Amino acid sequence: MDQGEHEATIQLQNSTLAPPAMFNSSDWHIVHAIVPPYIFIVCLAGILGNAFVLFVFFFQRGKWTVPEIYLGNLALADLILLACLPFWAMNILNHFYWPYGEFLCKVVNLSIIVNMYASIYMLVMVNLDRYLALVLIMKARWLRRRRNAKVICFCLWLFGVIMGIPTAAFRSVQYIPSFQAEACIIHYPFDSWKLAHHLQLVLLGFALPLLVIVFCSCNILWVLQKRMDGVFPQNTNDRKATVLVSAVTLFFFICWAPFHIFTSLVILCDLNILDLDAWDHILDVGTQFTTYLAFLNSCLNPLLYVCSGQYFKRKVSDIYKRRRSSTGSVATTLQRSVIATRNDQIKTGVL
Repeated sequence: MDQGEHEATIQLQNSTLAPPAMFNSSDWHIVHAIVPPYIFIVCLAGILGNAFVLFVFFFQRGKWTVPEIYLGNLALADLILLACLPFWAMNILNHFYWPYGEFLCKVVNLSIIVNMYASIYMLVMVNLDRYLALVLIMKARWLRRRRNAKVICFCLWLFGVIMGIPTAAFRSVQYIPSFQAEACIIHYPFDSWKLAHHLQLVLLGFALPLLVIVFCSCNILWVLQKRMDGVFPQNTNDRKATVLVSAVTLFFFICWAPFHIFTSLVILCDLNILDLDAWDHILDVGTQFTTYLAFLNSCLNPLLYVCSGQYFKRKVSDIYKRRRSSTGSVATTLQRSVIATRNDQIKTGVL
């Protein structure tokens, strides 16, 4: 396997073709046996969960709050990823043979990049919003406007698309003679472009957002501690919302951190700091598992919304009661109509 083909096997999207000899190893047998069913389960659970979150936000009373705007966009970003996962599962079952054409090759992989950046920066904005609400209560009130939140969300989606331009440009379906199959691979025109793309993933997709979130979380915890000590009046809703934000953020980084660790190892190999031959198999197989561990985050977020507090549950309960009340009103109207009809029939019979 030459250098260009090896580079294709260690990309984020895992849509590349591996040599047939690799599939004879026990590690690749495990990947082939476990990963596709896992993807289908994550896809089904995540689509149902995120669709439920969006349903609750859309049918609640009143307008969306600023945190709900960010969380709703987060759920939408997860749905974009999850809708593409079945293609990846079938790709693995076909031993990385890609029969879906070049258009889907680009779109499916682009959606992963867009989702990653949109998700993490929506979480950044949720944490920033909590920071502004709890730490800079009066000074930054004008920043916490719904119109501003919508503009920020639009910019974050656009930012995700821009970050995915290299994937859309360099992804293509190519026939590999040695493998006798067509694969959806990413091929950079220069090695320096590959290194720059990996640095972009680690720095803009992980390190920078992590610094912002840690800064916001530390300041939020400091304010909450002051409130518990009686310096400031306590607000239970703020604390529950902060717990929700912290849980969503924590699980995001638990899921995505292993992938970025392996991406950092790839960078060290590109810089010849690590021996590529020695790390070849570890990086190939490890990237498979860490990539799909990252996808787990897309179906965990809805569970966190429901299980971390009463706020979301009250919204669900309110929607259910309104729907039930509406159904009861319709039933009562129909009963009155039937009774009136029967009275008319009795009168007609008497006459």
